[in-house]
Amino acid sequence: MEYALGKSIAELEIGESASQTKTITETDIVLYAGITGDFNPIHINEEYAKQTIFKGRIAHGSLVQGLMAPVIGMKLPGMGSIAYAGESRFKAAVKIGDTITATATVSEKIMDKNIVIMKLEWLNQRGEVVVEGSMKVMPPKK
Repeated sequence: MEYALGKSIAELEIGESASQTKTITETDIVLYAGITGDFNPIHINEEYAKQTIFKGRIAHGSLVQGLMAPVIGMKLPGMGSIAYAGESRFKAAVKIGDTITATATVSEKIMDKNIVIMKLEWLNQRGEVVVEGSMKVMPPKK
């Protein structure tokens, strides 16, 4: 099977962006807890979670962060890209039923090292930033 490589550093434009949107479901949280072993009651026990500052269950932070993977790995720069260093800050909780749009934007190109700095932003359906950060990405060489 052949895969079309994503954009090379020369093909990328500063300010160019790509997004992906997903609604977080009960199934997502349960499967993520099972895969990772993170059964913190803030994620899986409504009665416990009601007593917290969130007043209900919230999605795992790393589940939300993971919504960026298909953006960088399949859209921009796309197939063949390697994300190797990043940071993010959680700004608001994500609950079951929230629709999250993960957006990556090219903010800097370091041509001689084949590195692209991507600005990352995750917004909920109300346009509120729930996570923000950045990622160093090596786009494919063509």
